[in-house]
Amino acid sequence: MASSYEQQQRDRERFMPVVLAIEELIHTEDDTLLIAIEGRTGAGKTTISKYLHQKFGGNLFHLDDYYLQAHQRTPERLREVGGNVDYERFKAEVLEPVLRKEVVYYRPFNYHTMDFDPEFAREVPVKRLNIIEGTYCMNPYFGDPYDLRIFMDIKYPQQIENVIDREGTAELDDYIDKWIPKTDIYIERMGIQEKCDITIMFS
Repeated sequence: MASSYEQQQRDRERFMPVVLAIEELIHTEDDTLLIAIEGRTGAGKTTISKYLHQKFGGNLFHLDDYYLQAHQRTPERLREVGGNVDYERFKAEVLEPVLRKEVVYYRPFNYHTMDFDPEFAREVPVKRLNIIEGTYCMNPYFGDPYDLRIFMDIKYPQQIENVIDREGTAELDDYIDKWIPKTDIYIERMGIQEKCDITIMFS
């Protein structure tokens, strides 16, 4: 098993193409920058988003905080490709305020309690750099507001290992039977990887 230092070195090397691309964007005259981090389950979307946030600052928003509310979990919505996040609320409460250069009132939704997490609700100030992390952040519903699109890829055997490392085995069947297939269908049906500027393979 790699040490923490060795893993950091590997991440630094793997993420370098993204770092260089963001550094180039920062030197443009655009006053609002949006970075999308898409990809497969367990491919390292959260890891790279935290790495970039630590390196460049700015704001970091997670699609996982916009889980479907109870009234949205209809059979029709759950069958919809890309429909298992609250993309309507994310667009209205995050993307549109960011593009208008307004404060974001961030309201995470907890899928364990099926309710909002008031203790984590907060006002997010206006910043030039905004990183949007999570599967479905490039749903066509949002249009194409991004200045840079990153795709995190991974082979299936490693994907399963990462899910077990992160979640344990209790929910593994759900990931194998439901979450991974849903994500893969969305990625293929919407042509997500082909729309991205950079692909980073998990290693």
